[in-house]
Amino acid sequence: MWGGRFGAGPGDIMREINASIPFDKRLWQEDIAGSKAHAQMLAAQGIISSDDETAIQQGLSAIHAEYEADGVPEDWTLEDIHMVTETRLRALVGEPAARLHTARSRNDQVATDFRLWVRVAIGRIDSGLKAFQSALVARADEHADSIMPGFTHLQVAQPVTLGHHLMAYYEMAKRDRSRFADCAHRLNQSPLGAAALAGTSFPIDRAATAQALGFDGPMGNSLDAVSDRDFALEFLTCATQTALHLSRLAEEMILWASQPFGFILLPDAWSTGSSIMPQKRNPDAAELVRGHAGRIMGSMTSLMVTMKGLPLAYSKDMQDDKPPVFEAYDLLSLSIAAMTGMVGNVTFQTARMREVAASGFSTATDLADWLVREHGLAFRDAHHVTGSVVKACEERGITLDAITSNDLAAIYPQLQESDLPDLSVEGSVASRTSAGGTAPVRVREEIAFAKKELEA
Repeated sequence: MWGGRFGAGPGDIMREINASIPFDKRLWQEDIAGSKAHAQMLAAQGIISSDDETAIQQGLSAIHAEYEADGVPEDWTLEDIHMVTETRLRALVGEPAARLHTARSRNDQVATDFRLWVRVAIGRIDSGLKAFQSALVARADEHADSIMPGFTHLQVAQPVTLGHHLMAYYEMAKRDRSRFADCAHRLNQSPLGAAALAGTSFPIDRAATAQALGFDGPMGNSLDAVSDRDFALEFLTCATQTALHLSRLAEEMILWASQPFGFILLPDAWSTGSSIMPQKRNPDAAELVRGHAGRIMGSMTSLMVTMKGLPLAYSKDMQDDKPPVFEAYDLLSLSIAAMTGMVGNVTFQTARMREVAASGFSTATDLADWLVREHGLAFRDAHHVTGSVVKACEERGITLDAITSNDLAAIYPQLQESDLPDLSVEGSVASRTSAGGTAPVRVREEIAFAKKELEA
């Protein structure tokens, strides 16, 4: 490749640092697809002969079959997937292969391959997230009435339903899918034909190659086409946000599986044991999902730092754009699959959840709301009265729903005779009927809407 300009080949260390074939071989399908589209366009424009195109297309199809059967050979002297494929093509079809690189550069070639790969990756992640949502909806439907504690500061705050809690993660995944969809829309412009950086003097048809590869059209500026990695950064940003959501659920499952909580039982398929303590059942799958979020975030940071100071157009630093994207995709795909499996198979200990939900005077806000609604107190005054009631309950060792109207009148004499509200956890959740609230009737509405979204 360098014979015309250099008298000798690269040294061993230069060859090793320069070679990207160990990781960019992953782009082989996209590289062959891009070359096929480019050859077809060159022939249509009269830049190469139809005989040359036929030979190239047949050779590329043969290489596709070889790679599919045996994998991509790693020849570090050929540096990357582009030269490995081109060299193999020349061995198969001879001189026509040398004409394939007319009017293109490895700069626009790799930018095209990478966009194609990320586009496919987004589709696969979206399918995984949809399956995750389906698992959440199925379990939420099963537990639309099951009561659990809602927490703030990891303290029991107000009772909610388990279905409501699970549907919160459905909404997060919904936003994650929308972000990936936006990323897919923005990346769907073709760099092919930008050549090294300035375009080409050959009469190419960039719209034709864009259409053949499923792009919406060609990128508008050749410098931007070869130097842009916004699509990769946006992919990593979307992946990081998704991983953070999965990590939050994983953290909850880790807590819930512990003996102090006792909210869930993870099946054997999603647990491991201890090498020394026979009784242990460790939530390792959830812990690894939590750990993967940090690595995915690191991938995003890695590429951002790589790109932050690069002048236009292409710099060799950009060869390091693919490993963080590949790693993030692998980790995120595995994390989504793991969380989908755990959600689908976990056993919820609903009796224990309800027990904890009823602790900590979790329906105190219901009493304050009742004082406002039925007796016209300002909320801050109602808050003060309710706090005094809670203090009295603590001193007497009784629960909030055990107080009587006389107890309340002793604290707030204006209420001599009054029918007290339902301060049970069931009454509390049933009363939360505002849009998006935890009342089972609202949860079932949300679930019904989610099922329609997933079917659509």
